[in-house]
Amino acid sequence: MAAEKKRAFHAEAYWGRPVPGFGDPNARLVVIGLAPAAHGSNRTGRVFTGDRSAAFLVRGLYDAGFASQPTSDHRGDGLRYRDLYLTAAVRCVPPDNRPTPEEWGRCRPYLERELALLTEARAYLALGGFAWEATLDAAARVHGVARPRVPFAHGACATLSAGRPLVFASYHPSPQNTNTGRLTPEMFRRLLTTVRASWPT
Repeated sequence: MAAEKKRAFHAEAYWGRPVPGFGDPNARLVVIGLAPAAHGSNRTGRVFTGDRSAAFLVRGLYDAGFASQPTSDHRGDGLRYRDLYLTAAVRCVPPDNRPTPEEWGRCRPYLERELALLTEARAYLALGGFAWEATLDAAARVHGVARPRVPFAHGACATLSAGRPLVFASYHPSPQNTNTGRLTPEMFRRLLTTVRASWPT
């Protein structure tokens, strides 16, 4: 995908490799997306950076106090996350933006390892239906519990077990959702408020 550059970025050297997670290693909130976007993360080398999905997501995280600035343009732009770690279920651009079972199987150990290392997490927030299923699978394996059978819906919440992080769901911040009003800034703000309120005091 890094060889098929958009005209606007034709002079740029794309990252074109698996994209790692990014954020606060002591975060209480872990946000999990689908996969790198072809001309966003795949170009810049940082998850949710340089495209319209990133613009919506990071603005929302900034408004909720999780980000140091409201934009995510490139790796050297100074963005820092506070109490938040951002990652994706799949680490490379999937065919037609739909990961195959084989691709998810190859990437799952990386997500599981991240979740295991993020020991301060109090909540996981999955962006979109695929990330929701992947997060439930990985979290159940990491925490040694039965996988919750909660259907995906914006605002859905699944319990792993007492004392374990809660798993929340949001519509993905893709232009397909944000341009049509399926996901609005107010909906996302309310969900982040709910997630933060769920943490033990």
